[in-house]
Amino acid sequence: MADKLDTLNEIWVFIEQARQEINMSSWELLGEARRLASDIKAKVAGVLLGSGVESLQEEIFNRGADKLYMIDDEILKDYRTQTYASGLFEIAKKYMPEIILMGATVTGRDLASAVATHLQTGLTADCTQLEIEAETRLLKQTRPAWGGNVMATILCKDHRPQMATVRPRVFEEAIPSNGSKGELIKETISMKEADVKTKIIDYLPSEQEDVVELENAEVIVAGGRGLASQRNFDMLSQLAEMLGGEVGASRPVIEMGWMPFPHQVGQTGKTVRPKLYFAAGISGAVQHLAGMQHSNVIVAINKDKDAAIFNVATYGIVGDLFELLPEIIKAVSEYKSTKK
Repeated sequence: MADKLDTLNEIWVFIEQARQEINMSSWELLGEARRLASDIKAKVAGVLLGSGVESLQEEIFNRGADKLYMIDDEILKDYRTQTYASGLFEIAKKYMPEIILMGATVTGRDLASAVATHLQTGLTADCTQLEIEAETRLLKQTRPAWGGNVMATILCKDHRPQMATVRPRVFEEAIPSNGSKGELIKETISMKEADVKTKIIDYLPSEQEDVVELENAEVIVAGGRGLASQRNFDMLSQLAEMLGGEVGASRPVIEMGWMPFPHQVGQTGKTVRPKLYFAAGISGAVQHLAGMQHSNVIVAINKDKDAAIFNVATYGIVGDLFELLPEIIKAVSEYKSTKK
């Protein structure tokens, strides 16, 4: 839609919020945008849409945004593709940034594709790595392809803005700095409620008891094909419950039907960054490592001393997991009993 010379020297981050609560992926993207901006001496700007969201600006500036483009309107109270796409498109068309980044969340994926279509520009979805070529100012957008078997780097050479959605938990959050100031730019949306094809009748929070939120888990106990059968995942569930964590799984486990897809960690599953990642019977295929290698502490058990998982493990145990797991569960149980 625009020649690269017509763009502002700005990297935009869509600040995703729901009922005035900002999604963690926005803080991760602000941190990454700051790193990318340093390579091309660009400014970092947040884009915030919603109703009653002006109070969020202080936290956004504290997270490193130089500017904040904001539309605060009742029509944007709840997320609807038509209203949010219209608002973001109008701002982007007016100011034309060089890059727009969004989280690869349910909302981000939906919104990014709609806005990219309106702007007639390219969009790379589910990126796990971003880099900028300083000379060409091209954003190198890397994402898994062919079922996670290869990593593809994609460039958008002829259109602007360059757009990408990024998987949550791939990058570290921007560190907050109290008292930071930035430029607030208030905009309006031309769309009226009568023009919107969808209506929000009611808002019902999820009441599911088995919601799996691996991305936000501080502890993940994950199993691979080495567990040999579905019933052996009961040991992992027991350990995860004792540690206050979630159960994860490798791709082969999901494909064999031992665990449902929401538990999958890896390029074609979820990218996680827990404080503790416990890997039992996972060999460490590239597809899996890409989804968990940035965990703070990784403990791996595998009978193969040459397993690739040991290359990223903080602590590696070569041995029979069927002998070791019961002992670990027993030790954790005894330790917890002493703390009561």
